[in-house]
Amino acid sequence: MAGEFAEIRARLKAISEELADLALLRLRDSIDAGGTELPVDERRLTRARRAVEKAAHLLDEPDDAGW
Repeated sequence: MAGEFAEIRARLKAISEELADLALLRLRDSIDAGGTELPVDERRLTRARRAVEKAAHLLDEPDDAGW
């Protein structure tokens, strides 16, 4: 079963990396502009990245639901 999710997991991991890159870019832009607080976009991007990573991890696990 796990093999059939490999492509989706790989795409989710790539999306997670893209989101992390965007979050870092927002932080750099904020620092360059003299900001002293985390940008709102960075927080949202980080939350989205964590959700995507969780989805990828769920596809790694064996199906315990017995469905």
